[in-house]
Amino acid sequence: MVVICAIAIVAFVIFRPRDRKNFPANSGSIPNVAVARVSREDLAEHLAVEAEFRPFQEIDLHANVAGFVKSMNVDIGDRVQAGQLLATLEVPELKEDLERAEAQALRSEKETNRAAATYEDAHLAFTRLTTVNQSRPNLIAQQDLDTAQARDRVGEAALSVARQEVAVSRAEVNKLRAMADYCKVTAPFAGVITKRYADEGSLIQGGVSPTSAAMPLVRLSQNDRLRLVFPVSVPYVGHINIGDPVEIRIAALGKTISGKISRFARKVESATRTMETEVDVPNANLALTPGIYAIANLKLNHREKVLTIPAGAISNHKAPTVFVLNHDNEIVERPVKLGLETPDKFEVLDGLQENELVMLGSRAQVKPGQKVEPRISATETTPTASE
Repeated sequence: MVVICAIAIVAFVIFRPRDRKNFPANSGSIPNVAVARVSREDLAEHLAVEAEFRPFQEIDLHANVAGFVKSMNVDIGDRVQAGQLLATLEVPELKEDLERAEAQALRSEKETNRAAATYEDAHLAFTRLTTVNQSRPNLIAQQDLDTAQARDRVGEAALSVARQEVAVSRAEVNKLRAMADYCKVTAPFAGVITKRYADEGSLIQGGVSPTSAAMPLVRLSQNDRLRLVFPVSVPYVGHINIGDPVEIRIAALGKTISGKISRFARKVESATRTMETEVDVPNANLALTPGIYAIANLKLNHREKVLTIPAGAISNHKAPTVFVLNHDNEIVERPVKLGLETPDKFEVLDGLQENELVMLGSRAQVKPGQKVEPRISATETTPTASE
């Protein structure tokens, strides 16, 4: 009995099945490789540049006449409307000069009325004598006719001079009235007072005075609409177009907004070799403050529905090639012509067709003609219905 048990144990040890994992791996097994599908996508070259918010309009308001500040109606931070009174000046002797000019204009008008009456009498007398002389020649002496004609001409000339005096007087009155209106400084557009230069009682020189430097009263900025200004370097100037989308990241506020290119200088500055570009940004609630910096992300050289492959499928050689899998999952090395490049994609101009599989990653473990087991990369997008 003991002998039979011993024989059974030996037989079990010799003929028991062994675990498959203890066998050496098959040296001819098919390797797995990561692949991606050639697909059509929209590509664009991205450019990120530093930008600054600036007021859409900003001016220093000057007085048109020299005078003393009688009242300041606004201060820093005040929102004002177009036409709103900001400050009032007081010009010494302006009131007296205006009253004098108005009196002179009234006197000139009365002189004109007197000259008109005198001319009317002289002209009527000359007309009557001329009529009588024509109907009854030699009845009136020629000297009387000449004297009447001279009085008529003198009266006409006096009336013309009087009318010119009235025009001069009225011009002087209008000038002084305009100066009086200039004493009221109003806002040319709606905005925010961002700086105040003068206080009540300050002496202000006229803004058009050629003999002395004029001091402004306030600085007015239109902040309900801002300009986002940023430089674009020479290599990208040719790709800038009105209406191109711009993503604006404002780190100080922790927010991102969208915009479109509104205008650009169409000139490269020689000092910086950049072109100034602007985006108009609505700011009705004044949430954005001029002077804040932002990052402008531009999509340049936009291409729609082009063949694309991941950057990891391209060789590092000067003549780019890709490893393509044929219908038998065998590797075929194929040269390609590339177009637009983004950080993770390449545009394929020639050499590949849509839905073909290209290998990703290192080529050290495989070679052309070798059969492989494709494994779709997790980063590949879901195929479209056309695929």
